[in-house]
Amino acid sequence: MMANQADAERSRRARIILALAEEQAAGKLFEADKLIDQSPSAIKLRLYQTLTTTAAEKNSTIVFPFPEEALPRNNK
Repeated sequence: MMANQADAERSRRARIILALAEEQAAGKLFEADKLIDQSPSAIKLRLYQTLTTTAAEKNSTIVFPFPEEALPRNNK
């Protein structure tokens, strides 16, 4: 009986710790969102950093769409 109570208490504490971690993560994401809103290029830089990290870890090639509007135009 005591072992079951101790087990339940450990489980309860673990859920509380996880909930607090989720709350902290949500706060950090909210702060990051505010920073990214201040600089439109920040999200692009973050995307490129993520792609670089992913490609290096997985030793892979990543193909992602590139807007044609960003390419220089050859006006003839």
